[in-house]
Amino acid sequence: MRKLFDSWEYLFKNAWFVLPFAILPAVFLALSVDYTAVHAFLMGVFTGDPRMDFGAYFRTWSLIRIDSVLGGIWSVLAFVTAVLFGALMAAFVEKHMRIGKRTLSGVPSAFLSLLPSMLMISLVYVALYELWALIVSALFFAVASFESTALVYIGFAIVFLGLTFVLFFVSTVFYLWLPCRQSTGFRTYEAMLYSYRLMIGVRRRILVSFLISYAGAAAVLVAASLLPGYGFRLIAMPVYLLLFTNFFVRMETLYFETDKLDREDILHSYREY
Repeated sequence: MRKLFDSWEYLFKNAWFVLPFAILPAVFLALSVDYTAVHAFLMGVFTGDPRMDFGAYFRTWSLIRIDSVLGGIWSVLAFVTAVLFGALMAAFVEKHMRIGKRTLSGVPSAFLSLLPSMLMISLVYVALYELWALIVSALFFAVASFESTALVYIGFAIVFLGLTFVLFFVSTVFYLWLPCRQSTGFRTYEAMLYSYRLMIGVRRRILVSFLISYAGAAAVLVAASLLPGYGFRLIAMPVYLLLFTNFFVRMETLYFETDKLDREDILHSYREY
């Protein structure tokens, strides 16, 4: 059980060093949520009238805002900052775990070499999530045509839980690819094969970790969505801050464990020299 929370332990021990990397992505991710659509959907669910049109469902789940030009700009900035600061964080955390030093020396050069891979994996994850949002929205719209409201709620629950599990399951396939590329320098395909073999042994733990992290975040965001827009975003920002940071920290901790690499942030053997 302790290994399940290794990434959170690392995050809280090194919060002052890693959380700053996630501030801008968290801010823009919170602004990328279409609060109006989310609020309308949840109010409908809580008041017994969850039926909406397809566009409203998609705006509820998608992180690509299509309700306004400004919303679209927030979404673009969320992606750009996620790529840039995600690469910086991964470079910093990998260096800390590899040599035990929490300094920025060497991080800029590692960041530049990691940036193309970060862009690639970010595009993959965004595509997966938006495809999930599209399918969930289409199925919600279909289920909403049922005359029985009780069946609508049951259908929503089955669709959401089933497709969310599929999203998490598919996401695990690529989860260790980035740190594998970072540490080994393998080509894209070779890194995919090697990281997949490493991931198989810890897939269940990744899924459970995803479930715990995102279920907790979802509960907080659902409660926050009942507040006015500014209140929702103020609460969403620290939630995304923790999720974004933990996503990359978990990635590195699992890679070091599965590839059987010594973690100098724990061993501190560099102090012997």
